[in-house]
Amino acid sequence: MNFASKDALVVRYRKVSKSFGDLTILREIDLDIASGEKIAVIGPSGSGKTTMARLLMTLEEPSSGTIEVDGEHLWHKTVNGKLVRADEKHLHSIRGKIGMVFQHFNLFPHMSILRNVTEAPIHVLGLDKDEAVDRAITMLGKVGLADKLDHYPAQLSGGQKQRVAIARALVMRPKVMLFDEVTSALDPELVGEVLAVIREIAAEGEMAMLLITHEMDFARDVADRIIFTDGGRIVEQGTPEQIFYKPESPRLQTFLSRFRAG
Repeated sequence: MNFASKDALVVRYRKVSKSFGDLTILREIDLDIASGEKIAVIGPSGSGKTTMARLLMTLEEPSSGTIEVDGEHLWHKTVNGKLVRADEKHLHSIRGKIGMVFQHFNLFPHMSILRNVTEAPIHVLGLDKDEAVDRAITMLGKVGLADKLDHYPAQLSGGQKQRVAIARALVMRPKVMLFDEVTSALDPELVGEVLAVIREIAAEGEMAMLLITHEMDFARDVADRIIFTDGGRIVEQGTPEQIFYKPESPRLQTFLSRFRAG
């Protein structure tokens, strides 16, 4: 079942598999993500959710299959009419269209919050410092941290650090944003503030978003489409209403019943 319009595809996975030795994590994944579409990926631990994102962020290389971003191959390029493995220059050029927010923030502890957010626009996008600073201040304001520009990561709460990480990704103006279990490292009382920021970004509707999450209520509220993975495969996908209230596969029914019981 294909939910995305081919005319507006931002991301396309085709027969993508990933193995580590004898262990297969993903098995011939096909997935289209349309411009502005919000997709939540749910499933048990070890089902391949995070690996899907890591392949798109070029943190892991597919064992087979292809991924396209904004109409261009990510891990491959065409040379003399043949598809060959991409070099680092090609990866770098496509990677700039992808933003990712990790579980553990990955901020530079020795840099101020403002510098954390301006480093990539200056050194990757080539913006001049004034433009990078203006863009960073705007994004930090969007996530409610305009008063923390001169602070350092150690001076912030976990929720504030994650909001800085979101601003740092947004400032690059990516075509697609990946959120990998962004609340899993937070204390429970800090989860809400981060999810509220992501909800606000999602409501603006501009970017495609791939959200790997165990927050079922959040997935239901934010996503246009929900994908359930298990055993390295996409077992079922559909609207939040279909997935949560009319699940078809026994595996998804079992997963949801255990979640509700928990």
